[in-house]
Amino acid sequence: MNDTKQTGQQRILVVLPHPDDESFVAAGTLSMYIAGGAEVTYACLTLGEMGRNMGIPPFANRVSLPGIRKEELAASCRAIGIQDLRMLGFHDKMVEFEDRQLLDSTVTALLLELQPQMVITFYPGYSVHPDHDATGAAVIRAVGRLPEAERPVVYCSAFAVNHEQAIGQADVIFDVSDFLDQKMASIRAHATQFQAAELVGNRELTAEEIRLRYGTEKFWTYRFADQA
Repeated sequence: MNDTKQTGQQRILVVLPHPDDESFVAAGTLSMYIAGGAEVTYACLTLGEMGRNMGIPPFANRVSLPGIRKEELAASCRAIGIQDLRMLGFHDKMVEFEDRQLLDSTVTALLLELQPQMVITFYPGYSVHPDHDATGAAVIRAVGRLPEAERPVVYCSAFAVNHEQAIGQADVIFDVSDFLDQKMASIRAHATQFQAAELVGNRELTAEEIRLRYGTEKFWTYRFADQA
């Protein structure tokens, strides 16, 4: 499904582990939905305090990085238009080792409080970083425990090598080219991170490069019935 029209009055819950995950995974999609009247809560598990990028040239250090990334995250959410930011206080690069019951109960509490129609997270097992996979797994467990009629749709981001061989092609593809200003402002808000070579790189991208690289956002609808 190439889906660009599902905006409207609804509640969306985003559960991701790091500041800047929202920028690269869903900034355009969220901006699009918000423009259509949606209310968005972003539950960010950590402050990315163990990240190795300190800016180019470096302006952060290991001590100052958590506070800086907290401010960057708030600025990113403002750029997207996210109305409700929750910083959950888990430890960066340790989500996979957190108490599973605590993780699940934290997500469950958000689901019960907000009753979202849509949840965005990472596809467990296909999202490269252990924090990504552990976060997605906690979301899937929490949503899966809800009565089937009360479950929100769960859109998962996946980008592991050869992930399509395991889970197929994305079934939801959003054209976010009309929201690239918001997406790029969100990315640039993470000033310690965005110039890193593995992200944007330390040169200015052309408008065409931005459109080709960031103009679509892909998700996999999680199929609970497919899981044992």
